[in-house]
Amino acid sequence: MDRNLVFPRSIRYLIAVADLQSFTRAAEMLFVSQPTLSQQIKQLEDLLDVQLLDRTGRSVTLTAAGEVYLRYARRALHELEEGKRAIHELQDLSRGSLRLGMTPITDHLVSPLLEYFNSRYPGITVSTQEMPQDSVETEVAEGRLDMGISFSNVLSTEARSHEIQTNILFTETLSLAVGKTHPRAGQADALSIQALEHESLILLNPDFALRRHFDQYCREMSITPHIVMETNSLSVISEVVRLGRLSTILPSTIASHKQGLYPVMLKPEMPRHTVTLICRKDGYKSPACQAFGVLAALWCNHRKDDDRDIEFQETLPAYMTVHKPN
Repeated sequence: MDRNLVFPRSIRYLIAVADLQSFTRAAEMLFVSQPTLSQQIKQLEDLLDVQLLDRTGRSVTLTAAGEVYLRYARRALHELEEGKRAIHELQDLSRGSLRLGMTPITDHLVSPLLEYFNSRYPGITVSTQEMPQDSVETEVAEGRLDMGISFSNVLSTEARSHEIQTNILFTETLSLAVGKTHPRAGQADALSIQALEHESLILLNPDFALRRHFDQYCREMSITPHIVMETNSLSVISEVVRLGRLSTILPSTIASHKQGLYPVMLKPEMPRHTVTLICRKDGYKSPACQAFGVLAALWCNHRKDDDRDIEFQETLPAYMTVHKPN
């Protein structure tokens, strides 16, 4: 038998003999025979090539080497016990970590979800990274992110469909967003495609799914948009639009709720944006990862209006107690 397989048992036996100073009492406490106990400790001494116990006196005592080794042995067993407790804490979600990748748009849309998750599981550290959709998919597929939140109707996932799975969270209407000094602020009528062509736009650069979605819409409508500024920052877009004469394309939820922005619907309407949760198909999913998936589904079912959001906050703790991840 490989001695490494019995090594942890030998350490426990050594500690028992050292504490009780007796093979007989240690064997009784451990519910093993004395010959078995002696054999295990002898194997440990042979493995270390040193004598750990002095058996010549009336009681069994540690040798100098035994005293040194036992200090490390106790420390090692303490660390193993700490590791066992840490595993239990992961399982009951009192500790853990979650790595999320999001695009500049989706992180604004799901910020309330992150707040809900933190309020339910304050011991779990959530790390979010903002990046283009292609990068989110790659990082999830290759295991550097646990999950991603992105769009599903302009996916580059076709090549990675065997590596990642998607779960639809909700859909978003897209509209023109303008600032309070823009001539179209407060406009009730939908904006025609011909009028849209003459708008001066600030947009995300083509690395991002929302921009590709808009470019595709323009091609289908046979128009050439007047793009005067590009950026990779939604904050820059929002601030420039809020303060000036430029407009942009945003999910209606953001355009309606972000201070200083006003949505203007388009005619014909842009195809809706489907926001999805993505994860690896066959990879290990931690308890924190599983819990976030459950919570995301619940949150999306209750995000339609403020009243249901209040109901969600009240019912979520009870639901999650019953439906803990496996």
